[in-house]
Amino acid sequence: MKKLPIHVKIVMGLVLGIVWAFLSSFMGWNEFTIRWIDPFGMIFIRLLKFIAVPLVLFSIIGGVSGLRDVSKLGRLGWKTLLAYMTTTLLAVGIGLTLVNIVKPGTQIDDEQRIKNRLSYEVWLQENDIGATQDGLNFLADPKYAAYLSEAQVAEQVTSPKLDLEKKMKTVAVQKESSPLKFIVEMVPDNIFASLSGNGLMLQVIFFAIFFG
Repeated sequence: MKKLPIHVKIVMGLVLGIVWAFLSSFMGWNEFTIRWIDPFGMIFIRLLKFIAVPLVLFSIIGGVSGLRDVSKLGRLGWKTLLAYMTTTLLAVGIGLTLVNIVKPGTQIDDEQRIKNRLSYEVWLQENDIGATQDGLNFLADPKYAAYLSEAQVAEQVTSPKLDLEKKMKTVAVQKESSPLKFIVEMVPDNIFASLSGNGLMLQVIFFAIFFG
């Protein structure tokens, strides 16, 4: 096992995780998984986020500093940005494809699906968004009244109105902004702020290439 490459170990871990997910769901071990196994998964994800920015930063700086021909620096920068954007598009494309093929959530039990649906409709009403997209109204159906109070509690915890208003304002700003705004956002105005967030990876790459 020690001689196996790290990427093989990661793939094996992913496969074992998928197998355990199906097994625990079938055997009714969901609570055990959430309480005793999920924390280790969260630690792993936190470690990945923790190492992502410094790994990218120092890898690019090391590559740039190792160049003997400085004239190749510009081409290296564009290739790096192109590779980053290409892999990002591929990741988004794979995610959307799998979501539409696998359709996660369709296998949950009917009772939980009803609760989720009622929470969604309560959220629509509280935020004055309008009717549902499919035209159905579970809130008006008496046979779902028993689930309503629990759905309302869940909705109040998970979907605060202030968070929605903030997101709506962000969307409005994005619509009115210039089509070239993404180029402006590639250039950091504070490298320390860029280093503090994984969502600003493009700014970290820009800094590492042109100022490393």
